[in-house]
Amino acid sequence: MKFIVTLIFFIICSSTIAQDEVLNNAYSRASLSLNGEWNIIIDPYENGYYNYRYEAFDLTDPPSKNAYFTNTSPVDKTDLIEYDFDNSETLMVPGDWNSQKDKLLYYEGSIWYKRSFDYSKEEAANRVFVYFGAANYQADVYLNGRKLGRHIGGFTPFNFEVTDLLMDKGNFLVVKIDNKRTPEAVPTLNTDWWNYGGLTRDVKLIETKETYIDDYMIQLNPKNSDEILGYIQLNGPDKANREVTLKISEAKISRKVNTDITGRAQIHIKKAKLKKWSPENPKLYDVSLNAGRDQIKDKIGFRTIKTEGTSILLNNKPIFLRGICIHEESPINQGRAKTMKDSEKLLEWVKEMNGNFARLAHYPHNESMVRAADSMGILLWEENPVYWTIKWENPSTYENAQNQLTEVIQRDKNRASVIIWSMANETPVSEPRLKFLKKLKEHTRSLDPTRLISAALEQNTVDGNSNVLTIDDPFAEEVDILSFNQYIGWYVGLPDKARTITWKIDQNKPVFISEFGAGAKFGYHADKETRWSEEYQEYLYEESLNMLDKIEKLQGFSPWVLKDFRSPRRPLAKIQDGYNRKGLFDEKGNKKKAFYVLKEYYDNKANAAKGN
Repeated sequence: MKFIVTLIFFIICSSTIAQDEVLNNAYSRASLSLNGEWNIIIDPYENGYYNYRYEAFDLTDPPSKNAYFTNTSPVDKTDLIEYDFDNSETLMVPGDWNSQKDKLLYYEGSIWYKRSFDYSKEEAANRVFVYFGAANYQADVYLNGRKLGRHIGGFTPFNFEVTDLLMDKGNFLVVKIDNKRTPEAVPTLNTDWWNYGGLTRDVKLIETKETYIDDYMIQLNPKNSDEILGYIQLNGPDKANREVTLKISEAKISRKVNTDITGRAQIHIKKAKLKKWSPENPKLYDVSLNAGRDQIKDKIGFRTIKTEGTSILLNNKPIFLRGICIHEESPINQGRAKTMKDSEKLLEWVKEMNGNFARLAHYPHNESMVRAADSMGILLWEENPVYWTIKWENPSTYENAQNQLTEVIQRDKNRASVIIWSMANETPVSEPRLKFLKKLKEHTRSLDPTRLISAALEQNTVDGNSNVLTIDDPFAEEVDILSFNQYIGWYVGLPDKARTITWKIDQNKPVFISEFGAGAKFGYHADKETRWSEEYQEYLYEESLNMLDKIEKLQGFSPWVLKDFRSPRRPLAKIQDGYNRKGLFDEKGNKKKAFYVLKEYYDNKANAAKGN
């Protein structure tokens, strides 16, 4: 009976995911990269999109030649055209515009990108998609003067089919990116990180067979770790009643199944003898999916994650999450992290402090980060950018949040490293907010029943006593892991205040501290009560760790933050200079004294776990 219930759950969840049109595993598909130099036009007044009556050019037929997406050139010397992509300046893609040109450091508005290319399909019947890893924040996409569509959300992938629009020679792809903050957006106007604009992740053309493997989910049965459950979804005119094959050669698994009328084939493999993925042994299997002449390959780790009482169980064994928060900024160059080398360097720093976990704050990070975590054995928390206060009662805001959450789950649902989907960060308690978050939670469960759900909540006092703290939030009843942020010693009192604090946590759930920390300027030394000194940050870590270690239900934490990161909210001259200074590394990769405090704590935790 348990198996039947679980299988039904997978069937329901797979049906929901199938409605998402983003290609699964675009990371590993054969493709033509469109990365490199793109011509750009900076357009703060959006003259290339609206006429002087503020009417959108792409809503008129035919559009005006003054619409930038038409990429029009003068036909003779009398023709009045007031733009020229080919003689305009350039930006590198992937990349944010803020860190590439000084004049764009604080720019919020529209920039048009244009890339010309030739393309010939390998087979006449094949299909072609243009795929974007992410574009911040609103992207309007045009190919050869035709609008493909619009995507909203700055951190998740999207694609458009371009099969019928491609030419062998002289294609031009134009993308209008607008990163203006708006009250209805997710995130909204007020954040504590840099609003990097542009085509921040890879852009490529992906060619598929006419009928191709569109989506799949291959995971262990959460109720029985010796079974594989999942599905394979085909897309195309010949998707029904097709034989598809799943192979994991190393594990001697080969299974043939047939698709139904919708192109869906359910996977159920009993007694799968697989080595479980873990931080100590991040085992990845080469998985091959075949449908006729179409083939997809992936590297997938197999593990289970669940909670039991106040414990977090990885592969049915208790685990303490030795974590840290990370923002998506490059540890090698300035600006948004965009390469595998960026991701690997950040996670190397996590491993250097003997960490086994990272909270990817406060939005979905690059797929390279998740792939690197799979290979390096770092567990991950991925977060929807529902941050601080958003428009809880606005239907379009909810749809935006749900879509971004759907897209990151769609992208990363086969990654072993991802164990937690986070709904939000530091959101104020209210009935509309509770309804909003519960709906997101239910949607997440429908997409993925194999992972844990949480949110970074906030603490409260008990009966007005500032020395007794609790989590008084109705959404705490909805999550699998009780996670919260606390800044005793930085925003509340001095570090020694931690000695006076007791915690009253009634929920019978694992407790995870999703943030604590203090700002420090690398190289600034003073006594331990001097703000911004490395000694102050070190002192706060010592006191915080002693305080938090007394919480009986504590199963881990992710202090704020791995590395100093840019934020317009942090203008203090000669100290912050536009950076949030709570990092254990500065922006140049220098370690602060608090790094060693946390490392010692994690070393002790790791040694204690080995002793058990």
